[in-house]
Amino acid sequence: MPLGQPADADDRELEEIRYQVEDMAEEESSAPGAPPPDDNRPRPRVYSIQLDEARIDADAAKVVRRLVRAGYEAYLVGGCVRDLLLARRPKDFDVCTSARPDDVRRLFRNSRVIGRRFRLVHVLFGGGKVIETATFRRAPEADEDRGAEDLLIRNDNVFGEAHQDARRRDFTINALFYDLERNEVLDWVGGMPDIERRAVHTIGKPLVRFLEDPVRILRAIKFSAKLDLGITPETYDAIVEARKALARAAKPRLFEEILRLMREGAAHRALFLCWETGVMDVLLPELSTFLADREEDDDRVWQLLQEIDRRTIENGPLDDVVLWTVLLAEPLREACDGARDRVEMAHEFLEGVVDRLNVPRRIAESIRRIVALMPRLESGRGGRFSRTPLYPVAMEVLDIYRNALGDAAEGAFDAPEGPSDNAALAPTEERRPRKRRRRRR
Repeated sequence: MPLGQPADADDRELEEIRYQVEDMAEEESSAPGAPPPDDNRPRPRVYSIQLDEARIDADAAKVVRRLVRAGYEAYLVGGCVRDLLLARRPKDFDVCTSARPDDVRRLFRNSRVIGRRFRLVHVLFGGGKVIETATFRRAPEADEDRGAEDLLIRNDNVFGEAHQDARRRDFTINALFYDLERNEVLDWVGGMPDIERRAVHTIGKPLVRFLEDPVRILRAIKFSAKLDLGITPETYDAIVEARKALARAAKPRLFEEILRLMREGAAHRALFLCWETGVMDVLLPELSTFLADREEDDDRVWQLLQEIDRRTIENGPLDDVVLWTVLLAEPLREACDGARDRVEMAHEFLEGVVDRLNVPRRIAESIRRIVALMPRLESGRGGRFSRTPLYPVAMEVLDIYRNALGDAAEGAFDAPEGPSDNAALAPTEERRPRKRRRRRR
């Protein structure tokens, strides 16, 4: 059956019978005097689709089938279903079930319950593989004390049913459930039409969903870039309108999401979307200003990001320090040009980025040292720095420059050495003022 074609009338009738049987079983098992189950719960659109078995993780399938045999609802869900429908090989597989965490734990001895705010179960397999198994959740109840302008979700910690779990997810393409026993995709949110038209769209009103959790803006950009999908006009307009809400998001989440934009082999497109929508103005105004002021034919930043994508596709994600250094290298280089104290200038430039995104000091210090010492490295004078663990990272940054820009990379960091260049050769701890030893009397 073609992708996206609904089940025929007979299948629909069987589906209704299936839910009727489930409802009857629930009624029979309910305690005396208990209220009857909700017979008006939403029904999904059911699509009969045979996904590629070779791409489905055998251990994930084992988890689902054991849960079903034990009498629970269980499905593959989220990104793995999306990727399978787009003919991609998923990186990981998630399972969603009606079983509570303690029930899952009893079924799988090779598992552990994690999380405080919301408990999940990690079912462990050989080679460090983890199949994350979550109980259905529902969206939190509306807080009457919150104003209409304050939609930020602060509590998402209530168990629910499958249709409620689907509705509380972010994008339609991420809210599809796959029934392994019946080879069916269950769609409560209109995800299959968006898969077919290859579009990223939120569940519900885009502006509301982005104000509930502004990090969803970066996730929309990531999915569009990584999966080569379009963004629906309504969702795109909401990104532009809600972008300033990113300043309210947790800083560590912003830092990690920017890294994810860089790690997926689509950094060029992802960062271009950030710049085009104004998201970069909020998160990295230093880079955004540099791109706005550059010469019209100056594509150095985009060429560097293309080189990162090429290496990522060939060899996997690069070191975090390499990614951040290359991302900020051009505006940093401009800031340091002509400065007598390149180290201090790099430090001042990075302070705003560190505070805004909670960049770990280890990464910020590494970027500062690499950029400050790049003139020496270009001329082959590593000195003491060549014996430090950071030297191979710095040389990879230089190699990216040379491969991306060719002859234009020569002298890219050329600048007169200042009195602080020697200070950058030593780790931060060695550059702190030494305590003066007291002279013996």
